[in-house]
Amino acid sequence: MKVNLIPAPISTKFNFKIFVWFISLYIMKILNLNFQVTFFEDRNFQGRSYDCMGDCGDFSSYMSRCHSCRVESGCWMMYDNPNYMGNQYFFRKGDYADYMSMFGMSNCIRSCRMIPMHRGSFRMRIYERENFMGQMYEMMDDCDNIMDRYRMPHCQSCHVMDGHWVMYEQPKYKGKMSYFRPGEYRSFRDMGGMRFTSMRRINDSFY
Repeated sequence: MKVNLIPAPISTKFNFKIFVWFISLYIMKILNLNFQVTFFEDRNFQGRSYDCMGDCGDFSSYMSRCHSCRVESGCWMMYDNPNYMGNQYFFRKGDYADYMSMFGMSNCIRSCRMIPMHRGSFRMRIYERENFMGQMYEMMDDCDNIMDRYRMPHCQSCHVMDGHWVMYEQPKYKGKMSYFRPGEYRSFRDMGGMRFTSMRRINDSFY
């Protein structure tokens, strides 16, 4: 007796999930490709300009100085030294006619890094001491003071599992800051030995 094998139908719900996933990836790719910031040599958007659409480790090839910028889209981390070194500053969409006065900076921007848009959950583990030692807490949302929430005075290492974060030296998201993307950070010594006490997610609301 001949038996005809009929393939089992693929779940419509499963197909829809795959479709939504691909569309989300496509939209995120477009948004990230369209990130743009324009840097100007002088204050108030004067002088020579440079349009940047991605990471740039050194502005010296394009301009001798930078005293103002216009963030057309996206979120960016700016650095006052080449190669993503030195003090860090978080910029979102807007005009910065004199950012040095606004942020109290003594040096102008020398390099920048685009912060990709992240959709989904955020997760990070913070540790009291270097090399993931001491007290550990897992975070999934913003924290304006880890001492108040966890009775931890500061953290000196972390593991970012999901999302992009900015951590601050002082409570209430104040003081020096550093950008953290997914990865393991065993020590903050190369960040000037900073001890972070507050941190926030870079979520959709910033874009």
